[in-house]
Parts: sequence; structure tokens; C-alpha cells
Amino acid sequence: MSDILTVRNARKSYGAVKALRGADLSVAAGEVHALCGDNGAGKSTLIKLVSGVERPDEGDIHVRGEKVRLANPHDALAAGIATIHQDLGLAPRMMIYQNIFMGSELERRVLGIKVLDRAAMIARSQDFLISLNSVMRDMTAKVENLSGGQRQAVAICRALRWKAEIIIMDEPTAALGVRETEEVMKLIRRLKENGVTVILISHNMHDVVAVADRVTILRGGRTETSLSTDGLTSQALSERIMGGA
Repeated sequence: MSDILTVRNARKSYGAVKALRGADLSVAAGEVHALCGDNGAGKSTLIKLVSGVERPDEGDIHVRGEKVRLANPHDALAAGIATIHQDLGLAPRMMIYQNIFMGSELERRVLGIKVLDRAAMIARSQDFLISLNSVMRDMTAKVENLSGGQRQAVAICRALRWKAEIIIMDEPTAALGVRETEEVMKLIRRLKENGVTVILISHNMHDVVAVADRVTILRGGRTETSLSTDGLTSQALSERIMGGA
């Protein structure tokens, strides 16, 4: 598989603090790629660069082989990169379809006047969820009544609505129970089946080896290594992250 995203020699400082000291990242199209490292390794900063939240002091970012300048999150979305943050960014008191189409509502004309096309948004929302094998069918249900796994599905659908080809998921199973965690794992596997590239940031090594194809380990703002998860155990991965063999 060819790389859909590459980051080369990324450097970023905040005053005297050097968050990134020349980090590299290569993500193949259609794979689940985990980004791991101890606290302060530079994971969050690297993802901020890729998602357009921050700009690198040095280094290049390429998407589909072309150099891109991601000055803000809108640039990242235009490049096909969507980020699902740990808090998901959903509106709990709004309905499922309203969350999926938030900021990109569908409209139709009635007697020459633009009005929201509620029926079309509900139908499209159902299509997105069906593509994820979700059992949710009531698109008018409020997000506050959904489980953690179901909320992740809604956030993923919103990314798909923006036609994202690369979805960054930041600690998607944090604070979730065993059942909800497995729901999220199934969602990630389904995204891969549908050809979507997933970048997973997680401190849960069991989740990483269960769902990721490759993992890149950061240490001290630099890329330590990038390796396949084939045959890799969670214990062995933890040892690599902590500086073991």
C-alpha cells in the first residue's frame, strides 16, 4: 500500500519546551495506524500538526504524495483529514442527524425559499450508520441518551459526512467499559473494511494490538520506531514504549 500521509522532520517548540524534535510518520492508505508513546512523547503535538490545529516550526506534511499546508482544521478537512477528539465534540441535547450534519446542513427550496431538508439528512444519516453496521435506526434520538460506543459512531459519521479519507481518533476508548470498548473496536475495523485510513492514539496497548496494523512509537519528541503489530503482544509493545527491547 502507498502512503496516504507522511510527516517528515516535524519540529515544534513552545517557548523553551521542544515538543517535537524531528518526528516522522508514514501512514499507508487503508490501514489502522496507532501512535503511541509515554506522556510528553509528542503524540498530541504531532496530531495537532496533522489536524491543522498547530503549524510546525520545521518539517513537511504530504497527503497522497502532495505537500500540504495545514494552517487550520478547515485546511485539514479539505485535505480529507478529520479528527475525533476525546470529548467527541457532540451536542448532547441535539438529535443524531443534527450532530452528523452540524455545520453542513442539507437544504431544499420551498417556493423559492431555502429550508433545512430534514428528511434528506435523516436518510443520509441512516446510510452512514448502516455503513458502519450500526443498529441505531432512530435518527431523531438525542445524543445524550446514547452509549459511549454509539456516540463514537455518531462522531465517525460526522467525519464521513465531511468525506474524510483519514480519521484521527484520540483515545476513543478512554473511560469506556468493556462492552462499549468492543463496540468502538468494531467501528474501527469497519472503517478499515470501507477503505478509510484510521490513526489511533491510545494508551491502551490491548486495543492497539487488537485493531492496529502498524504502530509508531514516539519518545522525547522523536520517532523511536515504526513496526507491524503482527505477532506483537500488548506486553511487548508496552516494553518498547518504556524503552525496552
